[in-house]
Amino acid sequence: MGVASYITDHAKKIWDVWNLRGAILLSLSLQAFLILFATFRKRASKPAVIMLIWITYLLADWAASFAVGLISKSQFDRPGPDNNGDLLAFWAPFLLLHLGGPDTITSFSLEDNELWLRHLLGLVFQAIAVAYVFYQSLPNKLWMPTALVFLSGIIKYGERTRALYLASINRFRDSMHTKPDPGPNYAKLMEEYSSKIEAHLPARIDMIPEPNKESRIPNTTNSTAMDDIEVVQEARRFFEIFKGLFVDIIFSFRERNESRDFFHRTKPVATLRLLEVELNFFYDILYTKVVVVRDKFGYFWRFVCFGSVEIALALFFFMDKDGFGRFNVKVTYILLLGALALDVVALLQLIFSDWTVSALKNPKKHWVLAAIIGSYLSLKKSPWSDEEEEPEIRFLAWIKRHLFRRWSRSISRYNLIDYSIRERPQKIQTICDRVGHSFSKIIVLMGLKDFVDHMRYSSRTSFTKELWLFIHQELQDKSRLANDLGSAKRIYSARGEWALHNPHWNELLPFVTEVEYDESIILWHVATDLLYSTATETEQSNDCHVGFCKDLSDYMLYLLVVQPKMMSSIVGIGRIRFQDTCAEAKKFLSRKELSPHEEHKQASDYILKVKTTVRPVDVKGDRSKSVLFDASWLAKELRRYEDQKWKIMSKVWVELLSYAASHCTATAHAHQLSKGGELATFVWLLMAHFGLGEQFQISEGHARAKLIVKH
Repeated sequence: MGVASYITDHAKKIWDVWNLRGAILLSLSLQAFLILFATFRKRASKPAVIMLIWITYLLADWAASFAVGLISKSQFDRPGPDNNGDLLAFWAPFLLLHLGGPDTITSFSLEDNELWLRHLLGLVFQAIAVAYVFYQSLPNKLWMPTALVFLSGIIKYGERTRALYLASINRFRDSMHTKPDPGPNYAKLMEEYSSKIEAHLPARIDMIPEPNKESRIPNTTNSTAMDDIEVVQEARRFFEIFKGLFVDIIFSFRERNESRDFFHRTKPVATLRLLEVELNFFYDILYTKVVVVRDKFGYFWRFVCFGSVEIALALFFFMDKDGFGRFNVKVTYILLLGALALDVVALLQLIFSDWTVSALKNPKKHWVLAAIIGSYLSLKKSPWSDEEEEPEIRFLAWIKRHLFRRWSRSISRYNLIDYSIRERPQKIQTICDRVGHSFSKIIVLMGLKDFVDHMRYSSRTSFTKELWLFIHQELQDKSRLANDLGSAKRIYSARGEWALHNPHWNELLPFVTEVEYDESIILWHVATDLLYSTATETEQSNDCHVGFCKDLSDYMLYLLVVQPKMMSSIVGIGRIRFQDTCAEAKKFLSRKELSPHEEHKQASDYILKVKTTVRPVDVKGDRSKSVLFDASWLAKELRRYEDQKWKIMSKVWVELLSYAASHCTATAHAHQLSKGGELATFVWLLMAHFGLGEQFQISEGHARAKLIVKH
């Protein structure tokens, strides 16, 4: 009993000493982690990375609020050598600084932006709590540095709240709207015209076309040869034009033609670099403080914040610190120096941001700064190049690939046959199988089956230059045909039929025109996988379209199954159809013997061997939505085209991808910017720049009407 009491008392003493100090230091550490690593979520698609940043984001607010509560509670405790009321009151404003958060992350998801009013109330209540702590400590010999840090904390917390408000969907949409446009004064003109006619005066109305003046920055850049700084500046220019995409703003044909002409002249790799930077601008305005920091008031308040903390540090350094306790003084210095260090890091990030680069008016005049920024931007450049480059040091290549890339540069994969093979019932169950089966039951009861399946069966593969060149070429060819609104809408609405317009491929049209969109994805996915699994190694290595089909097929199924929000506006019962197809595949394959090393190929062979002379729906009815053997039928039809089948399929897959990308909601695309990015988002933005979409609806501006009277 004595030992237990000793341990309890010892633990209580440790808690009394470290609870407040530990919470404050934890809060500072979480801020440091977020300012350094929060941006990794836009370039890393691994769930573990996203989860770590999410947990840190939540803990940061909790730790700061918890520490404020502990300080408030400590005001009622009797002061001692390790518990000085003046020092505790000085610590409290630092927690307001922490609640303001780093510049690199204001919200974790778009929904957080809609909670700006909650953060405003939090600012009011936390400010009152800190002010109360300071009031309780009066008279306080640290009142001056405390007031300075309090001012800095209010500014930082206010910046975060304002950034959330400006990034909320309604406010962001309102910022895109111009003043109401009533058009020419029709009533007045007609009144004057009628009066002249009634007076028997020869009058007529002449329409003077609106001058073709550009409201945007003129394009003076040679798009075929852009350096890193010019890429950022052009991306900023098109970002300012097309940022209304995320809130469904309509655009004029003048803007469409400007963008279309520019991107037709730009090489595919340079185009991808432009899209990367442009989407980075979108990410910044939705998830960071960039909107409130990058203006004259933002710079002023940043100067006030930094100066306040710096003066507070100087005052504390020259102050008599007797009675504070050595450890408490060290904690105070850590808080002061930590606040300054975070501001310095934020300043460096601001200097080397794309926003600063885009504002650089004359790089040749400021050649030293341009050279430094250009070297930094080269780290962010895609590893692909249209020109031959010197081979890089392995370590430098790793840094560029993981630390400075602008998005994940990978695409996700999900395979229906693989899933069905691994989930099918086993005839002979080992102990491991039985344990796994029991575990699966627990997962189902907890409602986590889909989440676990997504983690187990999703994989990622690198996004290759060859695949991008193919997608770019297909969309560019369509853009050249979309010279008028009608053809642009037909291409925009095509989901496979445009690619199959060749008379030799008409027999494949029913597999895209007579089925729902989600059904066509599963049909073509399974058919692609059946043909890929049974293709020879020579066929796979000699025809690049084989790899394109495989990657796009698995990626589209991933979007359908794992990212349903990106497909919710265009698919119907896709989830049910996927489950029914998997159920039929598992039932069929459970009766087959599959060798461990070739089970996928053998499963594909078994499925293809089933006779499909009669349509499956005529035999099974339509209660089950499975399309397993419909896909087998499609695969057999495709086999008839021999060497042409992979080219046909790759074109269909690009069209299915572009249909999904262009019909996905803008909000869903915005969500993916903070999760490593999606290929579909790049395709969506590329289609907009190529003029493929329904957002171009303003054909011309107002003409100026002039009343002419002949005497």
